[in-house]
Amino acid sequence: MDFALATVLLQVNDNRIFPGGSELNTRKLGNTDLEFTVIGFGAWAIGGPWAFGWGPTDDELAVAAIKEGLDRGINWIDTAHVYGFGHSEEVVGRAIKGRDRDSVLVATKCGLLQNPAKPFEAMPKLKAASVREELEGSLRRLDVDYIDLYQIHWPNPPEDIEEAWTEMAKILEEGKVRAIGVSNFNPEQMDRVAKIHPIASLQPPYSMVARDSEFSQIPYCNKNNIGVVCYSPMHSGLLTGKVTHEWVENLADDDWRKTKNPNYQSPALDINVEFIEGVLRPIADAHGVAPGQIAVAWTLRGDLITSAIVGARNPRQVAETVRAAEVKLTEEDLQKIEEGLKTRTAKLEAAK
Repeated sequence: MDFALATVLLQVNDNRIFPGGSELNTRKLGNTDLEFTVIGFGAWAIGGPWAFGWGPTDDELAVAAIKEGLDRGINWIDTAHVYGFGHSEEVVGRAIKGRDRDSVLVATKCGLLQNPAKPFEAMPKLKAASVREELEGSLRRLDVDYIDLYQIHWPNPPEDIEEAWTEMAKILEEGKVRAIGVSNFNPEQMDRVAKIHPIASLQPPYSMVARDSEFSQIPYCNKNNIGVVCYSPMHSGLLTGKVTHEWVENLADDDWRKTKNPNYQSPALDINVEFIEGVLRPIADAHGVAPGQIAVAWTLRGDLITSAIVGARNPRQVAETVRAAEVKLTEEDLQKIEEGLKTRTAKLEAAK
């Protein structure tokens, strides 16, 4: 598909109008009857302290952010048990309480439990009993009768994915969830579980600086009518246009990006900032938005994915996020990004 056709497809997609005058396109989630807005609210960053936490969080601001997102047209929220070991789900539950349940689609994940020996770290477990236990805990924390999309968070331990998926299929038949999906699976692993029950969706990492899934998982899903809801379209904040050496230094010590993400360390950080300022910002300025909105709009080009999950910790960030759905990147924009990414890759290779 060429870039011009991709742009047309985005423009003709059906719109839904939401409270507050906002409108966001929706796309059908794989083989289900669920319609997801092209931007989903990501609740990873509001989970609070754990090994992959984002530093201190303010629950009141997080609740306000979720409400702002729903008021501005976002119709689905993605969370997980492991995000603060239940805390993110509790915050989401508070935010959606009292709303028409049919107007809010809730997705969560299982398969990572709190390590009793190291309380801030997670341990993988995909036994049938643990999947069932996690589901019941998620229903309780979210304060809902059913979950719209229930997902296996990681395919670990790999030998247990069939057992976990069989249990999830049973949960689906019982009506406790409306659809079941996977996250971070490769095509071979999706093949294995698809023999047991069709997969509704895959949740892979996907951004212009993390494109592996574009050449493997995403084509597999497109071929097999599996929805794709990508996470980290701004690469965990890297592509917002706000990142500098000083900004990284000021991150909380328990923000995982500060020590565990190489893109936030030199020399990669300098090369990334050069790409953002030299390529993304001029394109963003031309569209009247920030670089982060260009990054999200890039993932939504054409029909590769169903929805991009964008995290937020306060209402202001959400107001910025939804503008990404309005951006229509031109073929020239996309070509400039491709050329900039090639230069960035070459510089990263040379810096090794």
